[in-house]
Amino acid sequence: MSQYFRIHPDNPQPRLLKRAIEILRDDGVIVYPTDSCYALGCRLDARGAHERISRIRQVAPGHHFTLVCPDLSSIGTYASVGNTEYRMLKALTPGPFTFLLPATREVPRRLHNPKRRTIGLRVPQHPVVTGLLEMLGEPLLSCTLILPGDELPLTEPEDIRERLEHHVDAVIDSGHCGLEPTTVIDMFEQPPTVTRRGRGVERVDALL
Repeated sequence: MSQYFRIHPDNPQPRLLKRAIEILRDDGVIVYPTDSCYALGCRLDARGAHERISRIRQVAPGHHFTLVCPDLSSIGTYASVGNTEYRMLKALTPGPFTFLLPATREVPRRLHNPKRRTIGLRVPQHPVVTGLLEMLGEPLLSCTLILPGDELPLTEPEDIRERLEHHVDAVIDSGHCGLEPTTVIDMFEQPPTVTRRGRGVERVDALL
């Protein structure tokens, strides 16, 4: 059965963040809030946890997972970023945007898109995620919490707990979260294109 943490969305309690980090470092799977929706997350190198998330979501091989990074500078460790891409990243981070970029060797091959070797990256703007990333010291491997058969992400922590308490190791309750997922911007080729219109898409439209 999963642990359940009520963490304040604006002033997260360090002791509870630390407990969530302990679970992540033990290769656990957590549910956590972002600036768009609730998400499933684990450590980048936790292969077993990655496989568990894939089973929970029932995604096909090659599904684009996202590396949730603490800041813009850390994106360059995991993706090849040119001048054009950097300008757009700088304009849109932090925020509810996922960028598809060529993965570097720091990203395990099992996480690459099999045809293009790309990876999704984003820098969210949410105090709980920021606190987790600062304590963890590395990105979170993540995907939106949309369960099989559902059209929309789960948004109420109590509902999440009821449906996933036997499938994840911890649920972070930071109150109601949004229903609108991130806007996905494919930057593999130029010009960049929006492949999923989500939260904040108007900001992207103004740049393209």
